[in-house]
Amino acid sequence: MDFIDQVKQLSARIEKIKDGIQTEEATKTSMIMPFFQMLGYDVFNPLEFVPEFTADVGIKKGERVDYAIVDEDGTPQILIEAKWCGENLDKHGSQLFRYFSTTKAKFGILTNGIIYRFYTDLDEANKMDDRPFLEFNLLDIREPLVAELKKFQKNTFDIDMIMTTASELKYNQQIRQFFIRQLASPDDDFVRYIVGEVYDGLKTQKVIEEFRSIVKKSFSQFVTEQINDRLKTALGSEDAPQVAPKADESTDDEVHTDETDKDSRIVTTPEEIESFYTIKTLLHDAIGEHTISYKDTISYFGVLLDNNTWKWICRLQIKSNSIKLLLPDENKKPLTFSLNSLDEIYDYKDKLVEVVQRYLNE
Repeated sequence: MDFIDQVKQLSARIEKIKDGIQTEEATKTSMIMPFFQMLGYDVFNPLEFVPEFTADVGIKKGERVDYAIVDEDGTPQILIEAKWCGENLDKHGSQLFRYFSTTKAKFGILTNGIIYRFYTDLDEANKMDDRPFLEFNLLDIREPLVAELKKFQKNTFDIDMIMTTASELKYNQQIRQFFIRQLASPDDDFVRYIVGEVYDGLKTQKVIEEFRSIVKKSFSQFVTEQINDRLKTALGSEDAPQVAPKADESTDDEVHTDETDKDSRIVTTPEEIESFYTIKTLLHDAIGEHTISYKDTISYFGVLLDNNTWKWICRLQIKSNSIKLLLPDENKKPLTFSLNSLDEIYDYKDKLVEVVQRYLNE
């Protein structure tokens, strides 16, 4: 079985069991240990995969990190700090930071069994960076990152090889996050830079405010065009998806989009894909470690939290002469809003965030 198939297999398993995992220990045994077993490590050999590894910090003795992967001489190569699968990792980086500086380990991994954050010391030798150079989400697999994860397999593990790409990965991720933020809400500096390229007048704050919505729409349209071009290239210009009318009648029957279950009347259009990525961008900061997915049906295009049809964030009905956005109320009854264009989805960011927060607080 190819490595990516192993990753997808583990991802499917974790998707099924994560809601039933209630403790850190259960997370370790059912989610984290299988992950490192997939990477080729003998998780039951304490001479290779050491549980409760001692990492004394200053005058504090007996400090222990959850796991350490060590070489044949017993020297730690990777430190692993584990948390419960429902835990937000943002507040736990400092703990791994303290352990890192007291050992010879070159890499630190902070994980809750779903998110794996990989750290090293790019900024200052023997001092763990504040930000990870790689973040891998088992419930949102990105194939380019699978190749980077593969470098941590036992039989291919090479510190020098990983370090040569770690810096590029780190800044690539930060740049990507920057563009996500600007796509959702361009800040003054970003707008000022763009305005400086296209506007010869004085760049006052009033001008910046006037251009902000223009920059936002232009950026969104550019990204959409790139997505559409790729779709056309992948499918062939003659076979590129065309806007297909949805049935007028409403139905709660969900139709899966996989090949074995997909209704031939369902065509996922570029406009629907555009709306999905717009919504995903708007909700990036709100969902934390959760995932956003979509499911197309005969009557609407639905956006879901954690691929759960009971947690639908919104539904779109896109026709040649109308666009309707449906949002669930507290009782999951649809509230309908008419849009003049897909760009108006941005105006509903607060309402979309409110829906997600309602699900997260259930």
